[in-house]
Amino acid sequence: MAQSFDMVVIGAGPGGYVAAIRGAQLGLKVACIEREHLGGICLNWGCIPTKALLRSAEVFHLMERAKDFGLSADKIGYDLGKVVDRSRGVAKQLSGGVGHLLKKNKVTTIMGEAKLTGKGKITVKTDKGSEEITAKNIVLATGARARELPGLEPDGKLVWNYKHALKPPHMPKKLLVIGSGAIGIEFASFFNTLGADTTVVEVMDRVLPVEDAEISAFAKKQFEKQGMKIMEKAAVKKLDRKGQTVTAHIEKDGKTQTMDFDAVISAVGIVGNVENLGLEDLGVKIDRTHVVTDEYCRTGVDGLFAIGDVAGAPWLAHKASHEGVMVAELVAGGHPHPIKPGSIAGCTYCHPQVASVGMTEAKAKEAGHEIKVGKFPFIGNGKAIALGESEGLVKTIFDAKTGELLGAHMVGAEVTELIQGYVVGRQLETTEQDLMETVFPHPTLSEMMHESVLDAYGRAIHF
Repeated sequence: MAQSFDMVVIGAGPGGYVAAIRGAQLGLKVACIEREHLGGICLNWGCIPTKALLRSAEVFHLMERAKDFGLSADKIGYDLGKVVDRSRGVAKQLSGGVGHLLKKNKVTTIMGEAKLTGKGKITVKTDKGSEEITAKNIVLATGARARELPGLEPDGKLVWNYKHALKPPHMPKKLLVIGSGAIGIEFASFFNTLGADTTVVEVMDRVLPVEDAEISAFAKKQFEKQGMKIMEKAAVKKLDRKGQTVTAHIEKDGKTQTMDFDAVISAVGIVGNVENLGLEDLGVKIDRTHVVTDEYCRTGVDGLFAIGDVAGAPWLAHKASHEGVMVAELVAGGHPHPIKPGSIAGCTYCHPQVASVGMTEAKAKEAGHEIKVGKFPFIGNGKAIALGESEGLVKTIFDAKTGELLGAHMVGAEVTELIQGYVVGRQLETTEQDLMETVFPHPTLSEMMHESVLDAYGRAIHF
């Protein structure tokens, strides 16, 4: 006889396992089906292990700067294998933690591959065979995978995707990174810091193309200071693989040049995992590999929801988690507020870090806002100078008529932690007056957030 549940979640990434746990907390009988790793891509092959790698690179960078702090550190080096082992250990620890949380909340965990066979019906292929499950509500949280372009397909030896780059077969001497979004730039930053001669090729007119143009330009200058080569408005047309070398054919300004590398990382976006789920037979709408949903993550098929990367941009773990909570509360009879994409922060953990929330200056103007813009550089902040991190910028954008905080954009040390202050401000519909009257602690990097707001209204004190 088929097991029956109030809610079944397919996929145990950040959105999936959070949805399952929240549903169980609300008294629902919940199952979570995962075909590979508890924690999904984020915990196992994305957010967490990349941050562990980047932390090693950050410490290495600081050791190289020891003299700047009056310290001495001789024979500085690294063991790439041990750096990778630490990263994998962190991922394993957190993946195990997800299993504990599911068990603690009495969620039935099933390891296997799920397929929808009808409304409220699921077949799961496990090591022991097939299992039939019925559910009043089903939540798709199947995530996404790396996009592969023809001719640039990864092979794990010379051409890597993010999984290969997390467990590199060798330390590149000369590295090509295709794509300068968050994934591409983070890997470029890691390998460049450890000594790889790194070239980044971006098809758009600037690196980190979703960020504010001024922040992108600032970050580019810092990357180039660190020795990276940045090629914008350029495209890799072909990769010739021979022996231990990859020859890249790079087109820019109508001309094609060839460059040799010993490793290539392809970071050209993601595609949703929508195949072999039985979605077409149920009439689920799919647009460019992503499930189409409304603001409550409903697919249009009664009792079927989609959350996280499979449901489209922004492709962020924290967005997926909150969608999971919202859907679980909706299923349990609650009345949650829909997620506001414009109030979800994006963070890139390169060096220097980049973080943003809300509209860029260009987008605010396009939307018809009359705006006030404030800026404050890290060089004007005492804590930044004391940390030896004086390269950075905080930028805030306000509606001139209402004082609404339309957007905030940062580049520099620890901005991925600072951005949450502005996120809370947007969530609470804070005005410029509220922010100006808030007392920020001294000495902290957060004081720059205050000064940037003051600058938008001609009141900055320290610059």
